[in-house]
Amino acid sequence: MKVLYCTSEALPFAATGGLGDVAGSLPQALRRRLIGCRVVMPLYDDIPQELRDRMHFVTSLSVPVAWRRQYCGVFEARAGGVIYYLIDNQYYFKRPGLYGHYDDAERFAFLSRAALEMLPAIDFKPDIIHSNDWQTAMVPVYFRLFYANNPWYQGIKTVMTIHNIQYQGKYGMELVRDVLGIPDSAAQLLEYDKCVNMLKGSIECANWITTVSPTYAKEILDPWFSYGLEGILNSRSWKLSGILNGIDTVHYDPQNDATLPVPFSAEDLTGKAENKRALQEQLGLLQDADTPLVGMVTRLVAQKGLDLVRESFERIMAETNAQFVLLGSGDYEYESFFREMQGRYPGRVCTYIGFVPEVSRRVYAGCDIFLMPSKSEPCGLSQMIALRYGAIPVVRETGGLKDSIQDSGDGEGNGFTFQTYDSGDMLYALYRALEGYANRAGWEILVRRAMACDNSWGRSANEYIRLYRELLKQ
Repeated sequence: MKVLYCTSEALPFAATGGLGDVAGSLPQALRRRLIGCRVVMPLYDDIPQELRDRMHFVTSLSVPVAWRRQYCGVFEARAGGVIYYLIDNQYYFKRPGLYGHYDDAERFAFLSRAALEMLPAIDFKPDIIHSNDWQTAMVPVYFRLFYANNPWYQGIKTVMTIHNIQYQGKYGMELVRDVLGIPDSAAQLLEYDKCVNMLKGSIECANWITTVSPTYAKEILDPWFSYGLEGILNSRSWKLSGILNGIDTVHYDPQNDATLPVPFSAEDLTGKAENKRALQEQLGLLQDADTPLVGMVTRLVAQKGLDLVRESFERIMAETNAQFVLLGSGDYEYESFFREMQGRYPGRVCTYIGFVPEVSRRVYAGCDIFLMPSKSEPCGLSQMIALRYGAIPVVRETGGLKDSIQDSGDGEGNGFTFQTYDSGDMLYALYRALEGYANRAGWEILVRRAMACDNSWGRSANEYIRLYRELLKQ
């Protein structure tokens, strides 16, 4: 089986968020399962020179962009055994930053069309073309309109993954003909609420739609989560499913993590205690092995449930002996609040504004409890990293948090959960975790069970392969 994975970003070349992690890891996991997966993405100006030096020119072609044609160079590189095709056009991609340009609609429409146009030129005919988010959402649309009846493309199926439905690629209807090159007779494929909506077009045209967790696939059928697309999603729910993302368990491995003061594993947790002591020392917290240490590594935005933490923080400090560490940056109101809490509770609270990967690993390794009370979370990776490093998650049951964390109240779960977006419910779940921590023998069993959870990309890859095979039978 052969797969073309279309993305606007991918590690190690260029990434701004979770999509880059996925596009860097999932294709490698597919390759290890003998799937011929290749990736196509832009040749951004931001790609480091040392990675550019590993690329070689393959071919060039002329790509239609509405009524005109644009140069497209195709470069090839390998990373983790996977072939990456990097689409070169200096007008579109020789700029600082990946996103946020006035003509992003045209830039990524070009990428989507180039991904399809290049296939005969590089002599690669995939069985599956897999697109991701609005930036490559035009691939299924273009495929249906311009390629599906071409004999060379016969038999190819298209899959579209929604990583975050909030971002839909919405623009004025004037783009349909002049930028996207869609005939007026097909404009209804993209039109939604009197706008061009690229994500809506892909929902219409792709053979299958996935999201990054099973629960998120259900949630986006509801107006509360769908950002206006509940109608089209419900009408296409027969071709919608969720597959939980994974994490790179080689990259996130406490037994072989050079950033940690002491390595540890589920079989030998003595290093976990040493990492806690080292974190307390580094962050200016009172060094006490018996005091529970609660951590958060997060963007400081409302979506992450920080209103709940802010509402209940004084109670946590007054009613428990827990220490608290927060690592992240974002909205000023939250940064200011947590800085104030550090000043008010010296030795118990540390607020680290910014994001340093090495420090984040130490937080995961040193904390006993990891708090993640998100308002919405399509998948979430932090809770999986926390499990890997033996920090027990306390999460709200939404999106991927619900799929990856099961409450340990029955003695079988891997964390503590709450349902309602309410500070009282969050406190109850956190207090149950703190009570569990007091039973050190039972807590150690829970930590070992959490660290044994399989959140690898191999699990996710197996589910995608099953989906691909079912599609090819249709």
